[in-house]
Amino acid sequence: MSSPREHLGTVESFDEARGLGVVRDADGDARPFHCTEIADGSRSIAVGSPVRYRVEWRVLRWEAVDLRPA
Repeated sequence: MSSPREHLGTVESFDEARGLGVVRDADGDARPFHCTEIADGSRSIAVGSPVRYRVEWRVLRWEAVDLRPA
């Protein structure tokens, strides 16, 4: 399952050592993401960065995928 709709949000947290982060949209919905979902391949992103992303069902939860600069 996936949501083809693109969302706008801000990186709320990112733990570089674990590669895990959270992005929050304007409606207040928070979605976790893994560093492999950062589209430029850098595997790192600054907290506070505005991003565009999609939401997909991954291992037991909805996650942000394909994160790109907004």
